[in-house]
Amino acid sequence: MARILIVDDSPTEVQKISSMLEKHQHDVISADNGADGVAKARAETPDLVLMDVVMPGLNGFQATRQLTRSPDTASIPVVIVTTKDQETDRVWGTRQGAKGYLVKPVNEDELVKTIDSLIS
Repeated sequence: MARILIVDDSPTEVQKISSMLEKHQHDVISADNGADGVAKARAETPDLVLMDVVMPGLNGFQATRQLTRSPDTASIPVVIVTTKDQETDRVWGTRQGAKGYLVKPVNEDELVKTIDSLIS
């Protein structure tokens, strides 16, 4: 299946999402902050990135913007996965180049459906 990069500073959240993805035969790699996420996306070229927003240093919106505007990573779809549930956050995420927006706690069916729609 797909190689998916999870960028999230919460080990618990990474573990939860990884379990869901591995159950659906996806390969999972992770980074615990925005800067490392951008570097790992460039080095590993995953099929998709799941990006938290609230992280130390480079936040998820900034990291998403870097990935979607850089020629070497622009083809990798980014899905924001966050606790931020305001319409303004969704709009801002889309403006940064995100192809999807999921709110934590993530529903497994919704996660899988979003991934399938972006990598099929």
